[in-house]
Amino acid sequence: MPYEDEDPPHWEPDEALNALSKQVIGAALEVHKRLGAGLDEESYQASLAIEFRLREIEFQEQVWIDVEYKGTIVGKRRLDFLVAGRLIVEIKAVQELIPLFTAQVYTYLKLTNLELAVILNFDVPYLKDGIKRVIRPLSPL
Repeated sequence: MPYEDEDPPHWEPDEALNALSKQVIGAALEVHKRLGAGLDEESYQASLAIEFRLREIEFQEQVWIDVEYKGTIVGKRRLDFLVAGRLIVEIKAVQELIPLFTAQVYTYLKLTNLELAVILNFDVPYLKDGIKRVIRPLSPL
């Protein structure tokens, strides 16, 4: 079932991918519970990596992806986390999530041909207010 703030089309990734995103969100909730708001992205990223290891969640950190234009690589971008080779996790520590962050993650989904990403903004009083799932649209962006 889509989350309330997700943009159309409202389709749902497979059950295993949804379960993976719930595991990631659970790990992030634990990090936020222990650290709270007000730190830098690097501190949250390092803490989340520790929590992933403790929970035995498979992940890669700081993963470089190619930016391709008409068959030519024109640059590279770095993902904060690639979880189980299927889920992009982007870490933020900002006052609010702006539309540019969502657009950036849509681009990452397109470049990687993945279906789902989670943006985690740790600079909020309650992490539930800083979680945004981003589902790749069914049609090209």
